[in-house]
Amino acid sequence: MKLHHHLISQIVEGLRDIFTEARYADKVIEYRFKTHPKWGARDRKLFAESVYDIVRGWRWYWHLADLPDADCMKPDAITGHRLWLVWAAYSWKQNGMAPTFDEAVNFNATKARAQESLRISQAVRVSVPDWLFDLGQKEIGTPWPAMLDALNKPADVFLRCNTLRIQASELLEKLAMESISAELVKGLPDALRLTERRNIFTSPSFKEGLFELQDGASQHVAPFLQVAPGMRVVDACAGAGGKALHLAALMRNKGRIIALDVHEYKLTELRRRAARDGADNIETRVIEGSKTIKRMAHSADRLLLDVPCSGLGVLRRNPDAKWKLSITEITRLQELQRTILKDYARIVKPGGKLVYATCSVLPSENENQVQAFLSEHGDQWSLEEELKLSPDRDGFDGFYAARLVRGAETGVKVA
Repeated sequence: MKLHHHLISQIVEGLRDIFTEARYADKVIEYRFKTHPKWGARDRKLFAESVYDIVRGWRWYWHLADLPDADCMKPDAITGHRLWLVWAAYSWKQNGMAPTFDEAVNFNATKARAQESLRISQAVRVSVPDWLFDLGQKEIGTPWPAMLDALNKPADVFLRCNTLRIQASELLEKLAMESISAELVKGLPDALRLTERRNIFTSPSFKEGLFELQDGASQHVAPFLQVAPGMRVVDACAGAGGKALHLAALMRNKGRIIALDVHEYKLTELRRRAARDGADNIETRVIEGSKTIKRMAHSADRLLLDVPCSGLGVLRRNPDAKWKLSITEITRLQELQRTILKDYARIVKPGGKLVYATCSVLPSENENQVQAFLSEHGDQWSLEEELKLSPDRDGFDGFYAARLVRGAETGVKVA
């Protein structure tokens, strides 16, 4: 497939923004789309896929381009010329041929380097920083390289049917009438998987609030909380509300969902989405400090703690995260997770349940946090069930959830 020089130059400039200006890949792509309104669907698709693919395999393509590995994350060393070489290596790897515009690239050497995969480090081959490969190897062990291979592949697109308005089988037929090809997903009664990538946000069905974009792993979490109509439920890290909206549908708009977040703009987006979906039982509140949580003590039948995390389970969707993360940031997040679990657990009534969830695959952010909490508060709480989803095994994002039950008789608050 022939690519125009202008489109390639935009791919190179986009990569420069990501790796030298520390901009997020999705924002870079969104900006380029806005500044090039004449691009057709083909150009937009090629641009987005090329940028994401190169970001996923950045260290590997840098190696194929015969560039010093030590320079791949140094902004000053990521020059325009080197970015063109990286793109050329990617193009050769994808298409098996050299781009005609640059005869200076030695693709025989590129091919030879591609065949050296057994003699280079695994971190280069799976394209992650050394520290991250070593951390995963330490915590996860033998399955880690296969997990990384899965995380380096593009994610499937999943929709969650809004059962307040329509059932999944009906939505499947309606989307087919809009030329959107999808299929039902085994084990997820409200989920559809797109069989062909499309811009679903312009779909009439989306505008009518008939579905939300939500990965299959994420769709496991709300049912795992075991809600029922009429309950009082708190989503304490609600963000823009994907799981709160799912909870509203499961509760059939009966009862009350209190969606909390520290960012007002995220809750504003949640209110907009709830209005489109017809979810009427969601109340939003900004967390203004510890008093917000203390005032809610012993008030909820169910509590969802979808805590901030490294996001290592969703690298297929946010591949640049692995280049922006650091061990210092992961340590900070682990401390925050411990604090949230300890402080927010007081929201649950005696006899109620909470779900602690992350989109990480690291035990130090997942089961280790739960066990540490139970070691301090096991007289009040017990572990009922754990859910672990792995991208290489289950085909969804990496996700973890644990459901804890608070004892029915306790006079001691969780400190």
